[in-house]
Amino acid sequence: MAAMAAALRGLGGRFRWRTPAVAGGVRGAAQGAVAAQLGRKVAVVDYVEPSPRGTRWGLGGTCVNVGCIPKKLMHQAALLGDLIRDAPHYGWEVAQPVPHDWRKMAEAVQNHVKSLNWGHRVQLHDRKVKYFNVKAGFVDEHTVRGVAKGGKEILLSADHIVIATGGRPRYPAHIEGALEYGITSDDIFWLKESPGKTLVVGASYVALECAGFLTGIGLDTTVMMRSIPLRGFDQQMSSLVTEHMASHGTRFLRGCTPSQVRRLPDGQLQVTWEDRTTGKEGTGTFDTVLWAVGRVPDTRSLNLEKAGVDTSPSTQKILVDSREATSVPHIYAIGDVVEGRPELTPTAVMAGRLLAQRLFGGSSDLMDYDKVPTTVFTPLEYGCVGLSEEEAVAHHGQERVEVYHAHYKPLEFTVPGRDASQCYVKMVCLREPPQLVLGLHFLGPNAGEVTQGFALGIKCGASYVQVMQTVGIHPTCSEEVVKLRISKRSGLDPTVTGC
Repeated sequence: MAAMAAALRGLGGRFRWRTPAVAGGVRGAAQGAVAAQLGRKVAVVDYVEPSPRGTRWGLGGTCVNVGCIPKKLMHQAALLGDLIRDAPHYGWEVAQPVPHDWRKMAEAVQNHVKSLNWGHRVQLHDRKVKYFNVKAGFVDEHTVRGVAKGGKEILLSADHIVIATGGRPRYPAHIEGALEYGITSDDIFWLKESPGKTLVVGASYVALECAGFLTGIGLDTTVMMRSIPLRGFDQQMSSLVTEHMASHGTRFLRGCTPSQVRRLPDGQLQVTWEDRTTGKEGTGTFDTVLWAVGRVPDTRSLNLEKAGVDTSPSTQKILVDSREATSVPHIYAIGDVVEGRPELTPTAVMAGRLLAQRLFGGSSDLMDYDKVPTTVFTPLEYGCVGLSEEEAVAHHGQERVEVYHAHYKPLEFTVPGRDASQCYVKMVCLREPPQLVLGLHFLGPNAGEVTQGFALGIKCGASYVQVMQTVGIHPTCSEEVVKLRISKRSGLDPTVTGC
């Protein structure tokens, strides 16, 4: 379990708990702090169940400890490697190749994460939010029970309870040796030693991001994909992401599924797999096997049935309405633990803040989950907001959709002669004037920064005409978005020469 919060009975009784999930910690602390600021008595219950490998961490949830933060820092480490290789072309006399020190990077990243853990503790203390580092579950619809170290029982009773326990990585338990010898994203960022030659199993954004930074710091990395990459994202963009990774050293085993992992006498791991296309069996040896085959909601120990909270029979995620309320009106759920919500930290944080303001601040504002921007931090970053091309066609029909697109070359790539084959941007619009923008997809450097800026306009209902009337900042990659003149329907070459 990661985090649960509650407003305790009394002057606005309310309490909350959390688990180390995708961003459980951040979500729990954020909403608890807002409720406390609004004059409520608030408690946060947080507990990290160690991973099967024994990895555990502090307050802050998945995002802070085993997600967004350490991932982005290790991604940055890999990007620096590219810049070092570019440096001689810009006049810097840097001896090549430059070795990478995993231990030094990991220690620096882990120290930063620990500083954030402490910061969350301080924030809760300063806001007078009571913090309990215990594993807890429901006793009834108003009461949560936890057991502290030493066996002391803690009972918390609250008028309002918020569940923000997030999710944990899924282990493919049906595969022999998967649990005994594999690791997940719960472990990779806390390794003291380099993972060495690594097999990443999965095609999710977690899989590709981890494989990307491992390759980028010089490790032999292979991705085993059962089917398509980045399911749920625009598939043209997803293909370009993997094309770029493959051309920069990441190996891909496509259409393959592992059947066994066993440890060899020399300590290496031998993986056996089946090629689903040919039916043939393959084997390979690796130092590390990283499972990135999805996540499961962290609800098993919550005793939701004792509170009467309904979950989805297929996913076990909690069912909520537009107000984040569960089947029990005073019990709420936010974040990755909720059915049908984006598994993104910022959406959960905002949902928690809005919930606290509705409960105790007189607000009626609901969380809007439409047009939420996000970025996949692969070596060549992919940012998007709104509908994919496939979704737009499914919703509106092929004849009502217009797609403007372009390949481009970032100015920074020109001097070192970097390949820009996969740098690409497309805007998905309704065909009829003024051509409302349905989605924007950007593949290139700093994609998160680019997408965040355009997300505001798209959220506000920007049209293609308005975007084309926007003056670009020269010379930037963002500028390419406001220069999209070629429609896919025209069949013209979308290649842009760059600056």
